[in-house]
Amino acid sequence: MVDLKICVGSACHLKGSYDVIDAFKNCVRTRNVSGKVEIKAAFCLGHCTEAVSVMFMDKIFSVNKETADKFFDEVVMESLRS
Repeated sequence: MVDLKICVGSACHLKGSYDVIDAFKNCVRTRNVSGKVEIKAAFCLGHCTEAVSVMFMDKIFSVNKETADKFFDEVVMESLRS
């Protein structure tokens, strides 16, 4: 199981972290990886100016609702194939 952490601190919340969480939940469901990916909320990942901050495998990424599906496929799903 891998963790996908989405910041829900002030800056990320204002820039749409809950939209990103919803997009990731949809990705987990539609790609049938509920037993492999766990979505978690996190408070301040330290990259507030780059919000919405997402941590995956100890790396920080900047994601928004428009890029969430692409990020999930290119980063998360690709790591599951490795």
